[in-house]
Amino acid sequence: MSEAATGEDDEVVTVNFKTTQSFLDTIDETWQGRGFNSRSEFIRYTLRDAAENPTFDRDELIALLQAEVDIDAGRTMDAETAREQFATDEDA
Repeated sequence: MSEAATGEDDEVVTVNFKTTQSFLDTIDETWQGRGFNSRSEFIRYTLRDAAENPTFDRDELIALLQAEVDIDAGRTMDAETAREQFATDEDA
């Protein structure tokens, strides 16, 4: 992965935070396992992603989990059947 891009006029500042050693160990295992170049790059990427993208709420996460369960159990349908069943207006 590459270094996080910043605008030309952006001043780079250092931010410090406290965490437990066990959580830091988890962070280190994660960034190394995902191919980041450094802990800092991983933390910047993760914070940027959290700031720029809305998070799922609990109900959305439950719905995603249920969808995975349905897929694993073979309870799926093709797009045409879904359009008919849920009366989408795609053809309108």
